[in-house]
Amino acid sequence: MNATQEQLKLKLEQALVAAFGQEYAGVDPILVPASNPKFGDYQANVALSLSKRLGQQPRAIASAIAEKLDVSDFCETPEIAGPGFINFKLKITHLEAQLNAIQADSRLGIPKAKTPKREIVDFSSPNIAKEMHVGHLRSTIIGDCIARILEFRGHDVLRLNHVGDWGTQFGMLIAYLREVYPEALTTANALDIKDLVSFYRQAKQRFDEDQAFQETARQEVVRLQAGAEDTLHAWKLLCEQSRREFQVIYDLLDVQVTERGESFYNPLLAAVVEDLAKSGLLLENQGAKVVFLEGFANREGEPLPLIVQKSDGGYNYATTDLAALCYRIQKDEAKRIIYVTDAGQTNHFAQFFQVARKAGWVPDDVELVHVPFGLVLGEDGKKFKTRSGDTVKLRDLLDEAVIRARADLERRLQEEEREETEAFISKVAQVVGISAVKYADLSQNRTSDYIFSYDKMLDLRGNTAPYMLYAYARIQGISRKAGINFSELGENVQVLLQHETESALAKYLLLLDEVISSVEQELLPNRLGEYLYELSKKFNQFYDRNQGVRVLETDEPLRTSRLVLCDLTARTLKLGLSLLGIPVLERM
Repeated sequence: MNATQEQLKLKLEQALVAAFGQEYAGVDPILVPASNPKFGDYQANVALSLSKRLGQQPRAIASAIAEKLDVSDFCETPEIAGPGFINFKLKITHLEAQLNAIQADSRLGIPKAKTPKREIVDFSSPNIAKEMHVGHLRSTIIGDCIARILEFRGHDVLRLNHVGDWGTQFGMLIAYLREVYPEALTTANALDIKDLVSFYRQAKQRFDEDQAFQETARQEVVRLQAGAEDTLHAWKLLCEQSRREFQVIYDLLDVQVTERGESFYNPLLAAVVEDLAKSGLLLENQGAKVVFLEGFANREGEPLPLIVQKSDGGYNYATTDLAALCYRIQKDEAKRIIYVTDAGQTNHFAQFFQVARKAGWVPDDVELVHVPFGLVLGEDGKKFKTRSGDTVKLRDLLDEAVIRARADLERRLQEEEREETEAFISKVAQVVGISAVKYADLSQNRTSDYIFSYDKMLDLRGNTAPYMLYAYARIQGISRKAGINFSELGENVQVLLQHETESALAKYLLLLDEVISSVEQELLPNRLGEYLYELSKKFNQFYDRNQGVRVLETDEPLRTSRLVLCDLTARTLKLGLSLLGIPVLERM
């Protein structure tokens, strides 16, 4: 809720008490943005909800509230409409004053959180000895966006990459490499990531088919867990090889994340089992140590257990996740822990969250949040795969986006008979290509599946990154054409709103605070994307010669006022896009 809405809500609450008595203090005035601009800017629906309680007609209630309501300092006289809606239209002078205030503020009027918290965002989480694929794209960029917004709001954010770097697969891989490529276990960079992935597949096939090899692999796991020097050295080399490849992708995506893999929590697993035993939650079931869950059943309808120690004494993902959760609460002192994974893991999170709460490990002031996301689909509506049916590698996907963005740019330059340097073309192609992929994902409601289409995401029209990057570059072009520097317009310039497209743009510029606040709470980045897209459209209407205004051909003081509106739009786009992890371009 923005400052104006909060002010209006408070005035409505005071008018309710004045009209009907103290017992109506705290009643929600049900204040919402107007559904249609012709009804004003905001609408209060409280009269309809109070009709039964007061035994009066809603219009009579609305009139009684309006009589006690003083909003003359920032609203026109409220109007009663329909069965009892109270409609509010903001005064132009109020909008002008708010714009003047944010124009002088480097944060565009967006305050930092009143009570900053320690927050953890757990995202990306690839597995060692495997290449990052399209599924990791969603976790990585949604997690990065959430972290950026929380950081901007002033929270103390720890970005964690819970990498799969421990367990049976390492025994399997090390045992196999000892036979076929022992040099890889003693020498850095002996393998590149593609070879490592190929060897992993071969090791998995051998493990599934050969019982003797299974036993050899398990012995390597035991040696790894015991800290045998040669096995530990081999494990570190394999991890480092994968880590370098991951970093190439994180650099391409401009993502910062701190690695803390599953191995980090390995020394804490026994204590998790011990604590659960002390709490009385741990039971033995078919030789395994388990905690039975409420609300989860198997196919036979019997209560489903969460296994925390297998019958052979080994641990699993749930044990590691419980240990990580305890560490994050006790050592990292996190107050909100956000896990960004695919929706297929929803039950897993509900289960281990339940166990942690039952064990008393989660204080009342700590919030656990699973942020699920849907699948990336191909244009055939099926799970996104290569033509050969393999999972799409993330590196290949990003490279292809840049290649296509470059081809589009070169075609456009040829049509416009523009000549640009190789450095310009490379930079624009890189920014547009990567940004298009990011925005195509972030602009979707993350809980939905979405269809991956290069053509749609690179389109200069519609709800795409190129459309908004172009809107920003267009404003910088106005600055160049006018021969003025927006930053030198001064802080005391007065914004004047005289045209309907100016007012519409102004109102939208003032909504950024509300949008960022909603993403901070609800963790839905697409709301910021929708806002920036609508803002771009509002700007294009304002700047359109037919339905908008002529910015540069206007006399003072309107000319400077309109240049300030251009600058505010550009700054808002730049800030909003940066929170999505997208840099702007001065020229395209």
